Amino acid sequence: MSQRPYALLSVGELLADFIAHHVSTSLLDSPDFRRYQGGSPANMAANMARLGNKTALVACVGNDNLGKYLVRQVDEVGVDTQYIVTDPLAPTSIVIVSRTAGTPDFIAYRTADCQILPEQIPDSLLKQAQIFHTTCFALSREPAQRTIVDAARRAQAAGCQISIDANYAPSIWPDRQQAQQIIADYCSTGALVKLSEDDAERIYGEVRDHQQILADFHRMGASLICLTLGPEGSIVSYDKGANQVRIPGQKIDVVDVTGAGDAYWAGFLTAYLDEHSPEQCARSGAALAKMKLSRQGALPAQIDRKLLF
Repeated sequence: MSQRPYALLSVGELLADFIAHHVSTSLLDSPDFRRYQGGSPANMAANMARLGNKTALVACVGNDNLGKYLVRQVDEVGVDTQYIVTDPLAPTSIVIVSRTAGTPDFIAYRTADCQILPEQIPDSLLKQAQIFHTTCFALSREPAQRTIVDAARRAQAAGCQISIDANYAPSIWPDRQQAQQIIADYCSTGALVKLSEDDAERIYGEVRDHQQILADFHRMGASLICLTLGPEGSIVSYDKGANQVRIPGQKIDVVDVTGAGDAYWAGFLTAYLDEHSPEQCARSGAALAKMKLSRQGALPAQIDRKLLF
């Protein structure tokens, strides 16, 4: 697996985040916004590239200047952008996000991002990747949904490790039952799963016990699950549930929560690729998340991966 050129093949949304400039309780009280490159799969590819991993992004943007800006942004941090296509009709997707201390308030305007088609993810590309990664946002709409689930199965057959950020939100994917089924289908590939307590509550529609969440995802087929608990740290359940480790949280002066989950998983997967233990992977994820939480905007263009250990 280590001989494959791409550490990460990330598939899904590349979009523009318009994030409130000032802290507020919600979008109702957010008077002004700044533009950033966004989209969780794009952030994952960019963050892992910042850590020295070779990454590629499969995505779709509109034939407009916003799309050109986004491709330029991820290209500048070293992401291979040759698999990003331009849709001739649908404009580039955007998300409007509040700046809050907790989970942000947001509205998504979905257009080009979900127009990912099978020809963008040939078997020849999957054979070049160590990890195949996506998100619930990317899986929430056709034709991207069918394309990505099928590609994950082909990626598993090609020897890739499958990964997902189960960042489910009802506002993005109103059919919770369908979402649960698609997530289960994806996890059946032996996926590495990241989800937060908030994600789990949204997936179930109610609060569930941590151990029940972990057991359910292992039952779906997940080989490793990282359940993040905010300031309380995280729980990693691995070897298909045979082993578990709890990592305590750290006190952090939070400046900006946007993108912290993507930073966490990039640190986790980088340590995973370096063959560290699940506990160290979680600590590495927390180290990169702390760096992101402590600053406004994107992470530095280059990050010494030694800072994760």
